[in-house]
Amino acid sequence: MPVISAPHEFDVSDLFVDLHPIFARHLYLKVEGFNFAGSIKLKAAREIVAQAEAAGVLGPGSTLVESSSGNMGVALSMLAANRGYRFVCVTDSRCNAATRRTMQAFGAEVHTITEPHPVDGFLGARIRYVQEMCAADEKVVWLNQYEAPGNWMAHYSTTGPAIASKFPELDVLVIGAGTTGTLMGCARYFQEHRPGVKVVAVDSVGSVTFGGVPGPRHIPGLGTSIRPGLLDESYVDTVVHIQEQDTVRICRQLAANGYHFGGSTGTAVAGALAWMQENCADRSTTAVTIAPDLGERYLDTLYDDNWVRDTFGDTALAVGEERNEGRSAR
Repeated sequence: MPVISAPHEFDVSDLFVDLHPIFARHLYLKVEGFNFAGSIKLKAAREIVAQAEAAGVLGPGSTLVESSSGNMGVALSMLAANRGYRFVCVTDSRCNAATRRTMQAFGAEVHTITEPHPVDGFLGARIRYVQEMCAADEKVVWLNQYEAPGNWMAHYSTTGPAIASKFPELDVLVIGAGTTGTLMGCARYFQEHRPGVKVVAVDSVGSVTFGGVPGPRHIPGLGTSIRPGLLDESYVDTVVHIQEQDTVRICRQLAANGYHFGGSTGTAVAGALAWMQENCADRSTTAVTIAPDLGERYLDTLYDDNWVRDTFGDTALAVGEERNEGRSAR
């Protein structure tokens, strides 16, 4: 089959935004939204697919299937189209319309789960559907981003070293937690190579990843309703939980200053600011966090006044100084 090399080789590894002019903190944002798939998920998707092919699990005639809230689905859609695989993305009603259309443009089939599992939420319902597909057809291959080692290994070999190289005096690394692949890969790298750097994980209120109380979540990207198999909390120093209203507020504050990012970025930046406000009275600490994607896929949600008002109320539309309500650290 024809193979195009460019989408698999192009990464922006050294683009960082200095957020000090906005938040008066030495906080830097690693921007991951300029690769061909539009998000950091291309790294993990590429590594997971490569490992499955090398192991003989994936080959001609295979159908890829994955549960995704959006960005991994887009990355796999691109790779599947390039390699000649059929791809089915199982998502849920929180997936942005622009993301669904992007996957379909690559030729992927998108199945949307509309009802959550009574215990395990939308993620549990998605995974059950994936398992049913695999049981019905032996050619269906579930890559399972929640447990595949390639998910964290991709960031151990790329994202972590890129941050370490750019910031030799880094004090704190702040990573949003979804599947925890980025978190685990970067945390492992820094524990082995720069053990003095604190690792702060950021999760959404309503997520059970770190033992939180399950609750409704409306913004795709971070948080889970089932604890990810990749997570090893021994690599994490602190966890910060962020309300989605604060995610919206930070995203809009960044946009008001010329930076258009997605929901996971708003959550990660809010978490970094919360941690720094509580732990860095002298404001000299240097921290880095990650912007997994850009904001164009969120125009109908985070950046739509009616959606924000209907989902969170008028207070979430305010743009101003970051606040502490709804943030907790442990």
